[in-house]
Amino acid sequence: MSNFQFCNRRQITFFLKYRIKLPIMNVLELYSGIGGMHFALRESQLQAEIVASVDINQVANDVYRYNFPKTLLMNRNIQSVTAQEFKKLNIDVILMSPPCQPYTRGGLKKDDKDARSCSLLHFLNLLPKLNTVKYLLLENVKGFEVSQMRDRLVDCLKSCGYVYRELMLSPYDFGIPNSRLRYYLLAKKDNLHFCFEQSSLENILQSKLLPNSVHSELAEKEGKYNTKFGKMCYTLKNILEDGDESKYLIPPHLLQKRAWVLDIRTSDSNGSCCFTKGYGHYLEGTGSVYCPFTDEIIKQKYSKVDSCKNNPDEQLQLLSKLKLRFFSPKEVCRLMCFPEDFKFPQHITDKQKYRLLGNSINIHVVSRLILLLCSENNIINNI
Repeated sequence: MSNFQFCNRRQITFFLKYRIKLPIMNVLELYSGIGGMHFALRESQLQAEIVASVDINQVANDVYRYNFPKTLLMNRNIQSVTAQEFKKLNIDVILMSPPCQPYTRGGLKKDDKDARSCSLLHFLNLLPKLNTVKYLLLENVKGFEVSQMRDRLVDCLKSCGYVYRELMLSPYDFGIPNSRLRYYLLAKKDNLHFCFEQSSLENILQSKLLPNSVHSELAEKEGKYNTKFGKMCYTLKNILEDGDESKYLIPPHLLQKRAWVLDIRTSDSNGSCCFTKGYGHYLEGTGSVYCPFTDEIIKQKYSKVDSCKNNPDEQLQLLSKLKLRFFSPKEVCRLMCFPEDFKFPQHITDKQKYRLLGNSINIHVVSRLILLLCSENNIINNI
C-alpha cells in the first residue's frame, strides 16, 4: 500500500502541462480536525498553501500539529475568530467540514437550532466581509442537503455572488471499497466557471475526465464489480496491515452478544461499511469487521453456531475460531485514503484514533472535488 502516496505518470503529465495556468492560492482550513482537508489539498497537486487552520478539539490538534508542524493552527472556537483576522490572511479558498451532529438521527436533528451549528452561522455572517475568497468547499453528512442550515448557506452564497454545485458521493464512486456517502457543496465566485453541470458529474467520473489515480488504476487492474453500488472496486487485501492482529480481536463478551449483527468482510471483499467515531467500542452500525477466512467458511461456522443455540459456551468457541477482529486504525486510514506518511502521535490511544477518523473525510474523494472546483473548462476539456 505504500505506493498509494505517489502520483502516477498521467497525473504528473497533467499537472506539468497545466501548472502555469493554476493560481497559487491561500487556503483556510476550518474545522481542521486531523488534517483531512490539508491532505486532500496536497493530493490534488494544486499550487496552494494552507495559511491557517482552525479547530477547538485539542486531541485532533495534537495530531494535526504532529503532521503539519509548520502550519498556523488556531486552537480556538471559530465563533471567536473575527473577519479582520481572516482578512489578514488574504484567503482565496476555504475548505470546511462542520460538525455533523445537528443533521443526524443520533444528534436529534436540531439543525440550525443546535448549539453546534453556531460556528457555521458565525462563518456565514463573516463571509460577506471576506472579499478575496474565490472558492469554497463544504463536506457534511447525508441529511445536511435537506436541512435549514443548508438553505441558509445557499442563501448566503447567492447573496455574496457565488455559484455552486451540490453532490452526494461515496468512495465507491471512485473504486474505493468503503461506503461513506457524504454531501458536498462546491462554490465559486460567479465570474468563474464550473467545468461540469450539476447533472453531469457522473459523466465526468465515468469518462475519466479527471486524471487517473492509484485508486482508479487499482480498481481497473484487480477490482471486482460491486453489485449493490454498480461500481468496480478493489478488494480489501490491498489495505490490510501486516503485524499482530490479536489486539484487535473482538472481545468474547461482545462476540457472544453481537455476533449476528456484524458486517463481516474478508480479504476478497470489495466493500465495507462506513466507519464512525464509535468504531472499536460499539459493534452495531459503526463499521465492518474483518475475518481472515473465506465467506464459505464463515457461512459454515455460523450455521453450526445457529444449531447449538442452547449451548452458549460451544457457540463462543465456534465464533472464536473465526478470529473476527476490528480493522486496525492503519487499515481504516487506508480505506479513508490517508497517505502512508500520515502518523498519530504515540500518546493517542486506539479509541481516540477511531473517534478522530470517524469524524474525518475521505481524502481521495475530496482531492478530486478540489481539482474540479478550482479548474476551468479549458483545463478539464483537454485532459
